[in-house]
Amino acid sequence: MPLHVPPAPAPALRSVLTALGSPTAVREARTPSLRAAQGPASPELPLPVHVLDHITGTTGPSPTRLAGWRFLVRCGDRAVAAADTMLTPDGWAFSHFFEGPYVTSTEHALRQAESLPKAYQPRLLSVPELYMLTLWLHGDVTADAATGHPAADDILVPLAPAPPGIAAHRPHRVAELLPVLTLRLTPPRATLLA
Repeated sequence: MPLHVPPAPAPALRSVLTALGSPTAVREARTPSLRAAQGPASPELPLPVHVLDHITGTTGPSPTRLAGWRFLVRCGDRAVAAADTMLTPDGWAFSHFFEGPYVTSTEHALRQAESLPKAYQPRLLSVPELYMLTLWLHGDVTADAATGHPAADDILVPLAPAPPGIAAHRPHRVAELLPVLTLRLTPPRATLLA
């Protein structure tokens, strides 16, 4: 099924296009692959980046907050970098370019998701407590991409590099993965000495 990629806010897209058109912004970016890219670079596949600050396990929906929008920057037939935007008091603004494993891992996970039998709205979900980023496949394709929380039947695909013991690119239902993540964050009980 095709993914229903939500449209990014127009000011976020404009800020990335402006940064890509600025020789100074591209030259000063710490992204050798973007600086060395031949031909025009274009921002594609805007994904809202949500942050899961506190995992609540199975006691109810875990609250998330929108942290920004991420665009894969494509040059030719592949993504060479990503561009992040952030919300400021004046609206959406370009934040930075970056490259690394999450760029190729995101592209790989999106290709995987396109082969699923159900349509999803792709988002990114960051779990800072575990230094983890996942592709969040939200089941309600008409939902506002800037709001919401992971539903039990939504799919999370951990991106590489994933935390130890969690397989990258293996899809999990939220109801299955969040309890595992909760256990990873629960401190071990102190044993009482008799």
